[in-house]
Amino acid sequence: MKFPRIHTLKEIAAIIKTSYVGNDSFPVHGMNEIHVVETGDIVFVDHPKYYDKALESKATIVLINKEVACPEGKALLISDDPFRDFNTLTDHFKPFISASASISPSAIIGERTVIQPNCFIGNNVTIGNDCIIHANVAIYDNAVIGNNVIIHSGTVLGADAFYYKKRPEGFDKLRSGGRVVIEDNVDLGSLCTIDKGVTGDTTIKEGTKIDNQVQIGHDTVIGRKCLIASQTGIAGCVIIEDEVTIWGQVGITSGITIGAKAVISAQSGVSKSLESGKSYFGTPADEFRKKYKEIASIRQIPELIERIKNLENK
Repeated sequence: MKFPRIHTLKEIAAIIKTSYVGNDSFPVHGMNEIHVVETGDIVFVDHPKYYDKALESKATIVLINKEVACPEGKALLISDDPFRDFNTLTDHFKPFISASASISPSAIIGERTVIQPNCFIGNNVTIGNDCIIHANVAIYDNAVIGNNVIIHSGTVLGADAFYYKKRPEGFDKLRSGGRVVIEDNVDLGSLCTIDKGVTGDTTIKEGTKIDNQVQIGHDTVIGRKCLIASQTGIAGCVIIEDEVTIWGQVGITSGITIGAKAVISAQSGVSKSLESGKSYFGTPADEFRKKYKEIASIRQIPELIERIKNLENK
């Protein structure tokens, strides 16, 4: 998330009422999660296990819960609760604004685009030319949709990220200030749910086709010309490269990469990154032929046990 203008370290510290290490005028361009930070961004860290990762990241401002040695060229915001203060900044720069109509006056709708009845189009949404948005679709604030996109009934774009911090009193939700970006020539089936990024974008790239009842988590990027069948669940921060095929009821864990032109068979569970150009099956998913050899071997176990018993009885 980039701020509308460049702020100073002193200004940001005043918003969250915290101390800081660095020059008053140190420039702050925006805020982001660790996997997408850029120079000028704030990143937050609240556990010693991740201090080094945050301090060595591309972020130049680290919102941290302990004063540590500040790396050269960076600044620190010292907070007793970085998670809370990251939320405070999200609320400040991307506040929730209640819609006053089914289609917000600030939404931009392209030429020859059809919006069917009972759709909700939020604030600052952009929809390109020649799109069809079928009945009962909800498109939350700030979403960007390209040209020639079809979205079928009941699909929701831009719900909050499923991201919580466990506290003694319960779960504390991390505010979502990112977007959903759908590029040209994408089809989305009915009852799909695509969550917005926490501070960045959840992106579906050009030419990808998605079946009914597919869930896509926050900050995930799906490449060009992918094919994703129904009831697939993709967690947050996943990268799916171009021309990947994912069949029905596949589950994909967070923070991994699926290589270009990979094929994942139905009901597979993907718990690690997969290489390009190969076919995968099973839980945990592995190369197709290897997995079927494993299954064939498992089926032989009862026979092997019976043989051993017979040998022991002789």
